[in-house]
Amino acid sequence: MQKDYYIAEFEELVLLAILKLGSGAYGAAIHELLEDAGRRTAIGALYTTLSRLEEKGLIASWMGESTPERGGRAKKFFKVLASGQRALRKAGTTRARLANEAPAMGGAF
Repeated sequence: MQKDYYIAEFEELVLLAILKLGSGAYGAAIHELLEDAGRRTAIGALYTTLSRLEEKGLIASWMGESTPERGGRAKKFFKVLASGQRALRKAGTTRARLANEAPAMGGAF
């Protein structure tokens, strides 16, 4: 049985950023993409959210190779799992349904 997860707005943005970045999705790149999109984000809040998404089973992570430009430290990369994609679709469907039914929105989002 598949478990449904409610995702908060920031979790949704993080999942979308990971999808957009593809194989280049690591903490600093996700942070930069969110900031470029106009979402001011504390790096600590991002890493807390990444941990929570992984605990929920919506994303997976792995360590890349260490690099000289990072002082020999490796980057931690992330990918959205099928369960994360389902959670995104469900959130998007719910939002669209509510927006279309909201008189003030005029049926447009």
